[in-house]
Amino acid sequence: MERVKDSQLAMMPIEFKLNGQTVVGRPDEPIIRTAKQHGINIPHLCHGGNQRSDGNCRACVVEIKGERTLAPSCCRFPAAGMEVTTDSPRALASQKMVLELLLSDMPQQEYTLDNKLQQWAQRLGVGKPRFAQREQPKADASHPAIAVNLDACIQCTRCVRACREVQVNDVIGYAYRGDRSVPVFDFDDPMGESTCVACGECVQACPTGALMPARGVGLKPIEQKVDSVCPFCGVGCLLTYHVAENKIQFVTGKDGPSNHYRLCVKGRYGFDYAHHPHRLTKPLIRKAGVKKTADFTVDPGNWSEVFREATWDEALDLAANGLKTIRDQDRYALAGYGSAKGSNEEAYLFQKLVRTGFGTNNVDHCTRLCHASSVAALMEGINSGAVSNQVSDVMKAELVFLIGANPASNHPVAATWMKNAAKAGVKLLYADPRKSELSRHAWRMLQFKPDTDVALLNAMIHTIIDEGLVNQEFVRDRTSGYEALKENAKNFSPEKMAPICGIPAETIREVARAYATSKGSMILWGMGISQHVHGTDNARCLIALAMMTGQIGRPGTGLHPLRGQNNVQGASDSGLIPMVFPDYQRVDNDEAGSRFEKLWGTKLDRKPGLTVVEIMNAAYDGSIRGMYIMGENPAMSDPDLEHARAAMAKLGHLVVQDIFLTETAYLADVVLPATAWPEKDGTVTNTDRMVQLGRRALKAPGEAREDLWIIVELAKRLGLPWTYAHPREVWNEMRQGMDSIRGITWERLERDSSVTYPCENEGDPGEPVVFQTHFPTATGRGKFVPADIIPAAERPDKEYPMVLITGRQLEHWHTGAMTRRSGALDAIEPEAVASLHPLDLDALGARAGALITVESRRGRISLYARADAGTPRGAVFIPFCFYEAAANLLTNPVLDPYGKIPEFKYCAVRVKPGGERPGDPHYGKGRTLDELYG
Repeated sequence: MERVKDSQLAMMPIEFKLNGQTVVGRPDEPIIRTAKQHGINIPHLCHGGNQRSDGNCRACVVEIKGERTLAPSCCRFPAAGMEVTTDSPRALASQKMVLELLLSDMPQQEYTLDNKLQQWAQRLGVGKPRFAQREQPKADASHPAIAVNLDACIQCTRCVRACREVQVNDVIGYAYRGDRSVPVFDFDDPMGESTCVACGECVQACPTGALMPARGVGLKPIEQKVDSVCPFCGVGCLLTYHVAENKIQFVTGKDGPSNHYRLCVKGRYGFDYAHHPHRLTKPLIRKAGVKKTADFTVDPGNWSEVFREATWDEALDLAANGLKTIRDQDRYALAGYGSAKGSNEEAYLFQKLVRTGFGTNNVDHCTRLCHASSVAALMEGINSGAVSNQVSDVMKAELVFLIGANPASNHPVAATWMKNAAKAGVKLLYADPRKSELSRHAWRMLQFKPDTDVALLNAMIHTIIDEGLVNQEFVRDRTSGYEALKENAKNFSPEKMAPICGIPAETIREVARAYATSKGSMILWGMGISQHVHGTDNARCLIALAMMTGQIGRPGTGLHPLRGQNNVQGASDSGLIPMVFPDYQRVDNDEAGSRFEKLWGTKLDRKPGLTVVEIMNAAYDGSIRGMYIMGENPAMSDPDLEHARAAMAKLGHLVVQDIFLTETAYLADVVLPATAWPEKDGTVTNTDRMVQLGRRALKAPGEAREDLWIIVELAKRLGLPWTYAHPREVWNEMRQGMDSIRGITWERLERDSSVTYPCENEGDPGEPVVFQTHFPTATGRGKFVPADIIPAAERPDKEYPMVLITGRQLEHWHTGAMTRRSGALDAIEPEAVASLHPLDLDALGARAGALITVESRRGRISLYARADAGTPRGAVFIPFCFYEAAANLLTNPVLDPYGKIPEFKYCAVRVKPGGERPGDPHYGKGRTLDELYG
């Protein structure tokens, strides 16, 4: 109650005088902001952006009547009756003196055209400084993405606050004294050798160019600034492309609802893949007589051995005729893979093409490899696959339960909110077999044994029941099936589960109590939960925890499966799933089928289609003979890659639409060159259910065409009377079939850039928190589904004694098709690596930095060893983005029976020192950024 009163007081307006005029301000808003709102600009250097103001540069001092000293307006707040003068002789003299002193240390060479110090000096008429320059630090060019020129540093400490308080990376400090004082990285290390994760927050904060993107891009005049959305993970950061000569020169974060100016290394420095010389610029057709095989090496620079160039008409005709021939013989012999990296409009049209043009529901995308089991459990339990609360709600929680995820690498900006919350006193309960950077911020770190999620979670459920911590009112009014859960939990006491999961019984009881009794507990999870044969059971347990304690339906509570790719949520919403139409309406439901038959004007198949791995198995067996793949790379992302590649090699007709000649495209009969994300308009939906508008910033290279245009042209050749000319037209049709977005107009998206769904009526604000009064089930109740322990399909044994865990890493995304073609990202993390515990390396007779060979029953790879004390003993972690050491050559394709997701997170392997040096024939080194930008 006191907190509410304080919040209300902070919003109360305050009248005070500003330069003789009565103005209204707020007690929680500094004078400098109120002044700006009234058209008064006060010089400032250490204030701005999304940071706390320090007042240490003193450029913004103002005179306050009755006070002896001048006050910094960036961290001074108004009071009733206060009289402030921003341009008194005394204030102006001080402002000018500060600027002159700072100017005296500026180098002759500029590093940016946007030097705030120079701009303010010119505005106030400050001329050449009268003071001698102090000795300046040397330039630091050790980092591939960031240039450090501290001779332009004015010690405003904005970089320090950006690193410590905003991103909470704690790399930049302030060292030395007097005229030698400077920001330093770690222990005054070169930036490129420090623990810097290159989020670039310090670069965006720097007012003088002392920290800038590398390659001198700050001195290149920018022709256009285009607001868009980051094309990588599901956080959905809004950003601004700075464009000159049809190239993105650099990127800055925008004040979007999910990032508030923040970006990570991929979002800020991973843009140049769009300019890579490997871009496909003309349609390609496989040469006659060139056979397909699972054993191949892609050389994007020497594609002419396999393909020949073609006109668009020839390529589209061949693509469509091949699909049509198979369809007319057996429509169930066709399948489509859509993309989670395209727009909502593209995903919608793609699944519509498969359903109306092919005549089946054999359409899927990478959600099957990410959160299919999570969605299966959520649909079963609460009839919705959407997150209940947005990531930023961690700031409103009392306890955050993070399990099976590594946001610091996979969702870095989301991780900053978790770190901010932990610093503010929120208890971070972190559970995962691997310790990551976030574990140092955790209240409790539960490093449980791999594959024992259900044992740990059921022990927590047992504790909550056993100690009388169940929210009986919530269970009575809003759930069903509790008695079955209660009966099942009897077998899972913490004392019984402790030896299985490796967490002491008392610790399990402690964290269970804390979760149940907190005023607000929020659960977030990643693919460490979902990518198991028991992934659905894992998610069932998390849903049960939330419902039995009533920790859902309020701010700071709820369930949030962290979405992987930038539009995996939107692609799923748009119907790119074999068993549901858009908005998760079952294809075997007559009402849903009739709705879309009316909307699309054709009869629809009511038989659920095949999923990703099922399609590959069917292709291998010969029952699937033709495929259309847009922006997906199953020849790298599917489990047991030899099998997946062999399956695609057997296809009679494969059409691939992409921006690069990927491993999958190399197996195609027709390759259609598409557009990169900055080259088109369209919407994407992030992990927070925010529909966000991406805008075109670049012209596509050569003859590459927008994905939407390609889909429409293929549809026409398959006999569909489509006339879509702009994503706006597709969006308006989507609104007719999807109640969740019905109220979101294209005009509103153009105005606001981001709108949260559900938004059923025009003008609705959207619902950041759902399930507040009921669940979207027939009864309004959530359903408890008990889970038993199901072991992994393949356990370690004498022959294969270690466990393989796969995943992503900070610098590279998914299969690496984009990020490994980014000069900065590839320079930071250029080689394939496997992480092992240092003691395991010792036991194997291997050393960090040396080659090791990892082998499963399905394949083997050689790569470099990395010592990582966060990796548990007996396990090896390998990212799956490196073609030359593809982790999915090893993984087990066995499926979760409910979500049909492969068991990427667990299989048996053996590791030995040595091996063949991983070559890089697929990507080569491409060109350096300097070569790309001239």
